[in-house]
Amino acid sequence: MTLSVSLQRLDPSLPLPQYHSEGAVGFDLITRETTIIAPGAIALIPGNVIVKVPEGYALLIIPRSSLPRKKSLVCPHSIGVIDCDYHGEKDEIMVQVQNVGGEPVTIERGERVAQGIFVKTEKAEWAEVDSHDKETRGGFGSTGSH
Repeated sequence: MTLSVSLQRLDPSLPLPQYHSEGAVGFDLITRETTIIAPGAIALIPGNVIVKVPEGYALLIIPRSSLPRKKSLVCPHSIGVIDCDYHGEKDEIMVQVQNVGGEPVTIERGERVAQGIFVKTEKAEWAEVDSHDKETRGGFGSTGSH
């Protein structure tokens, strides 16, 4: 199935986001400008696109798996969530990264640091209850043992 999505590139000289294999579920975001991240610093890397996420979907922004190993960068919030109403003229997708290494890290213009994945979503209609009538399992982390 193919989803039709409208997208605006801020720098049209850079390529559109691409899926790099037939089985890829995520498309790569291309960085719009060179960014230098000091050790320990958190920075926002511009992704060059404003995406109008279709109703009933969310766009997840996920770091490429090689980012920590190759660049000493992690995403301190893990996953970015782009809602369907985030597509104004200043709503460029940004990738938040933190340099966990000891040296400054340079992300070059045109580099791929994150990928986007569209997921279907639904809103919940809450049905409040007094109890779920189930025996307690033991709380957070109760199924694992060391």
